[in-house]
Amino acid sequence: MVALVRRGYSPSGGAEAYLKRLGQGVAERGHEAQLIATNDWPDSEWPFGPITRVHTDSPISFANELEKMRPQLHCDVLMSLERVWRCDVYRAGDGVHRAWLNRRRKFEMPLQRFVRGINRKHQDILKLEESLLGKAGAGRVIANSEMVKREIVDLYAYSAGKVDVVRTGVPLERFRFDEALREKSRSELKLKPAEVALLFAGSGWERKGLRFAIEAFELSQNRRLRLFVAGRGDQHGYRPQRFFTEEPVRFLGEITDVRPMYAAADIFILPSVYDPFSNACLEALACGLPVVTTRDNGFSEIIQDNVHGSVVDLPNNVVALRNAIRFWSDESRRAAARMTNAERASQFSMEANVDATLKILFQSPSERLSPGSMTKT
Repeated sequence: MVALVRRGYSPSGGAEAYLKRLGQGVAERGHEAQLIATNDWPDSEWPFGPITRVHTDSPISFANELEKMRPQLHCDVLMSLERVWRCDVYRAGDGVHRAWLNRRRKFEMPLQRFVRGINRKHQDILKLEESLLGKAGAGRVIANSEMVKREIVDLYAYSAGKVDVVRTGVPLERFRFDEALREKSRSELKLKPAEVALLFAGSGWERKGLRFAIEAFELSQNRRLRLFVAGRGDQHGYRPQRFFTEEPVRFLGEITDVRPMYAAADIFILPSVYDPFSNACLEALACGLPVVTTRDNGFSEIIQDNVHGSVVDLPNNVVALRNAIRFWSDESRRAAARMTNAERASQFSMEANVDATLKILFQSPSERLSPGSMTKT
């Protein structure tokens, strides 16, 4: 029995999508996958084993309740995708909160930094992170990028030999270029053949850099360009400033199945302020789209600039983002990159991710604690 821990649920969340794919893979390999979650997680979204409910919401109270119930959990290994006090294996899919706060300060006003510093939620998350990483409450850590591994080691002095880098995986049979779906989706979106669709998909718009995507879009001054925004966020402050007779930015809200949008799109953009490894970027890559992102997205480690997309050093470098949009607005470049991108994405299948994760989970406790047992994919 593998017990997997995740607090909260969003139907369009990348972490939730990954966890369901992992649960399916674990179950297909003959293991029971128990989910420990809050009441938010629907029963219908976890057919891979039992669900144990934690009847609380805040990070600290969730961690406290999990600690109380641990003696009653009959599992071979406890893997948390959530910051808790301790676990056998911690998957740092959300990255390092201290690193995110450090990145965020670069783009905030002094008053915003002060308010953020006294925010109880952030203080609680940092306490839990310190327990897992600074005090070695996690027997072993899985990071989804080298960036996150470096942050864990540098900010918490956690042993580098106990951090395994296992890249996020994607179910390749679901994410691929589909000409028929493209025609259908573009027709439903009323996109003209000559129009270039720029897609941003992700929730947590501040962290994902939506305002920089919109600024770069505006700077492009290309009337054939259309920007689609999928995900959850506050639209206030994200509306474009230029006047168009036809709305150039469409906010689509949360979309549980983004595949039709990948099919309709020509370019995927995610100018992340901080992203451990974007699931959406990998899905877009698998669908053949050039991906425009930043070095602060762990996903950028697996692509080559101007080959699979464009990698910009800083999210607020809107001129560089504008130039990347212009570069990939060329139809012949996009067509040439389509097969190259799909081939690159094929090296990061969900099957490979599940196999590497299970190998780490089912090491003996002594192996999990041994610096010499690191597995890297």
